[in-house]
Amino acid sequence: MLALTGYVDRFSAAPSGTLAFKVSSTLGEDYTADLVRIRCADPNPAGPGMKILPVDIPFGGRFPSRFQPVHLGSYGRIDTPAALTDVPVLTLSAIIWPTLPGRGPQAVLTVGDPDGAAGVGLEVGPMGATLRVAGNGTGALATGVPLAARSWYRIAATVDRRAGTVRVSQTPLDAARLGLKPAEATATLRLPEPPGGGVMLAAAPGADGPVARHYDGKLEAPMLVAGTLDAAGAPGGTVLAAWDLGRGIDGVRVEDLGPGGHHGVLVNLPTRAVTGSRWTGNEMCWRHAPDEYAAVHFHSDDLYDCGWETGFSFTVPDGMKSGIYGARLRCAGHEDIIPFYVIPAPGRPTAKVLFIGSTYTFQAYANHRRGNLDEAFRKRIADWGAYPHNTDDHSDYAHSTYNRHPDDSGVALSSRLRPILTMRPGYLTFNDPRGSGLRHFPADSHVTDWLEAKGIAYDVLTDEDIDEGGAEVLKPYAAVLTGSHPEYHTPGTLDALEGYTAAGGRLCYLGGNGFYWRIARNPDLPGVIEVRRAETGIRAWAAETGEYYQQLDGGLGGLWRRNGRPPQRLAGVGFSSQGLFEGSWYRRLPAADDPQVSWIFAGVPEEIIGDFGLSGGGAAGFELDRAEAALGTPPGTVVLASSEGHGPSFIPVFEDLLSHVNTLHGGTRDRLVRADMIYADLPSGGALFSVGSITFCGSLAHNGYANPVSRILENVVRRFAGG
Repeated sequence: MLALTGYVDRFSAAPSGTLAFKVSSTLGEDYTADLVRIRCADPNPAGPGMKILPVDIPFGGRFPSRFQPVHLGSYGRIDTPAALTDVPVLTLSAIIWPTLPGRGPQAVLTVGDPDGAAGVGLEVGPMGATLRVAGNGTGALATGVPLAARSWYRIAATVDRRAGTVRVSQTPLDAARLGLKPAEATATLRLPEPPGGGVMLAAAPGADGPVARHYDGKLEAPMLVAGTLDAAGAPGGTVLAAWDLGRGIDGVRVEDLGPGGHHGVLVNLPTRAVTGSRWTGNEMCWRHAPDEYAAVHFHSDDLYDCGWETGFSFTVPDGMKSGIYGARLRCAGHEDIIPFYVIPAPGRPTAKVLFIGSTYTFQAYANHRRGNLDEAFRKRIADWGAYPHNTDDHSDYAHSTYNRHPDDSGVALSSRLRPILTMRPGYLTFNDPRGSGLRHFPADSHVTDWLEAKGIAYDVLTDEDIDEGGAEVLKPYAAVLTGSHPEYHTPGTLDALEGYTAAGGRLCYLGGNGFYWRIARNPDLPGVIEVRRAETGIRAWAAETGEYYQQLDGGLGGLWRRNGRPPQRLAGVGFSSQGLFEGSWYRRLPAADDPQVSWIFAGVPEEIIGDFGLSGGGAAGFELDRAEAALGTPPGTVVLASSEGHGPSFIPVFEDLLSHVNTLHGGTRDRLVRADMIYADLPSGGALFSVGSITFCGSLAHNGYANPVSRILENVVRRFAGG
C-alpha cells in the first residue's frame, strides 16, 4: 500500500456542501493538508508544465497519521443464523461453478469458525469438495477428485454427531461436460461443540477480523439442513436456512426462504445478474427469469467501499470559484493530491461556458493496470517529476473495468470510494515517444489550461452532477465543452445532453470514442458504476453469454449504439477506428470555405491542421470518430476536415464490419479509419462542433497556444458563448 494516500466521499460539491476526505498514512508523524487548484496536470517539460496553484482559503491543517487497511474480496454475511445447538445431523449444501478450483482452500459455506473452537466449513480446493471441521488442525476431509473449472456441481457436507462421522460429496450437474463423475468421502473426525453464530458465503471468518479463504466462482442455493440430502439434492430433514440468490438482484440483500428468515448482505459487490445452473438460454434478461439467474459470482479482489474513517472535511465557502481543485497531503517527503470539483450553486451559474468532468469515464478506468511499466517508462516518470506511483505496482485498491479478476472474468463494477491512482495530476498512462502519454483526468487539463490561457470564464460540473440534475443544470450555459474522452454514460447523462441541444444549447465534443458504453447506477449503492461488455465493440473483455443485462438497473448493457442511441445522434460523430497511441493530422476540406462555416477557420489559412501535439504527436489519433448519416448525424452537418496519415495499427471498430471485406454502411474499410471534424446548426437553434479525436486537446498548447487547433476552438467557443 502507499505510504500516504486517500479519497473523497464525492467528486464534487457546491457552496455550503461538505466533502469528507479519507486518508491513510503509514508514516510516523502528522500529515498536513492544504488546498490547491489544478489548472494543468501535464508534467511534460516540453509543454505548459504542471500548474498546481495554492488557494488562499481555510482548508485542512495538521492531522495525526493512521494506517487504514483495504480488505479485498466479496462474500456474504448472515448475522442471524439458525440455532444449531440441538441439531445432531447438520448438512451444508450449495451449487457452485468454481473458476479457480485448484488455487487452494476456498470457503463456500461456513457455519461458526472452523478455524476456532466450534464451526464447520464447506470448501473447495485442489482435491475437490472439502469439509473443514474445527478442532482438527489444518486437516480437512476432501473427495480427492479435482473439480473442473467453470462446471456446475452440487457439493454437500454432513456432520453426524450421533455417529461421530462426516461425509463430503460433489455431484456434477452439467450433462454436456462429459467425463465428470460424482465423488464422495466419509471419515471419523473429532467433532467439536455445535457451531455457534455466524454464517458466511464465499469466505471464512478471519483470525483477526478480515475474512479469509475467499471463493472465486459462482454460488447458487446455499442451504443448511437438519438432516441429510437425497440423491437429487432434496432435503431429507428440516430446512434451517435456504438462501435464494435470485431475489433482489439489483441490490446486496440475501434472502432466506427458510422458516427463520435468516437474511444477510453481500459485501464488496460481487457480480449478480449472472447465469445459474438452471439457465436455459431461452431468456437473456434476468428480470424475465430470475430463477435462471439465481447465482452470484464472487471474486477474491472485489471492492466497494474501503470504509476508511474521515481524516478531515471541507465545506465549500460561498463565492468559491468553480473549478478543479485538490486536497494536497504531505508528510515526511511524501505527497498525494486528491482531486475534486467545486461546482456552482444550483441555479446560479457564474459563466457562460461549462466544462464537464468525465468522472464516469475516469471511474471506469480507475486504477487500470496495463502492464507497460518498464525501466524506460520508470525513468521518464522520475525525470519529469510525474506522479510516482503506477497501478502496475499496486493491486491494493482494486482495478478498473478494463482489467480482469484473478479468474479471468471481466471487472464489471467500479467504485469511487477508494484511492484512484490514475486520477492524479501528473499520472502518465503511456511512455509516449512523441508526447506526454496522458489520458483521462490529467489529459483533460489540456482543456482547462487552454480556457485559462484564453481568459474564457467557465464553470465545471461532473457526469454525476449532470446525471442527478438533468438538462436543467445545463440550461443556463451558452456552450458546453466535453473533455477528450467522455466514453461512459448512463441514460440520465445522455438524456440531459440531448435535452440541452434540443432546447437550443451548443455542444463542443472535444474528444473521440465518446458516448460509447452504457453504464448503470443504483441510488442505493452510491459511488458505483457498472458496465457489461456485451456482444460487440472494442472491448477489453467479453461478458459471458446471457449476462448482458446490468444488475444495478436491469438495462441492456454494452454499446449505446446497440441500445438505439449511436453517438452520432448526440454529437454528430461516433467511434470509427482505433490504433496505437499516436497522432496524425486533419486535412481541411472544401466545405470549410462555405460562408456559413468559414468563420470557424478565421485566422487559419493552413490546409494541414494539427500535425503536432502532446498526445501522440498529432491532433487526430488513437481513437477516431466519423460522421455517418445512417447512424444519426444531423442533416446539414458540414464535415470541415478529415484526418489522414494513420499508421498500420489502426483498424475499423468491429460493429461496422460485416465480414473481412464488407462494412455495415458501405464503403471500404480504409475509409472508416478517419476522424471527422464537423459543425451542425440544429433546428432548435443549437449547434454542434465535434472534433472526432481523443488526441485533439493535446495539440491546444503548441507554440504557446498560438496554433491552428487552438484558433479553431477559440473561434467556436467565443461564437457559441456570445450567442
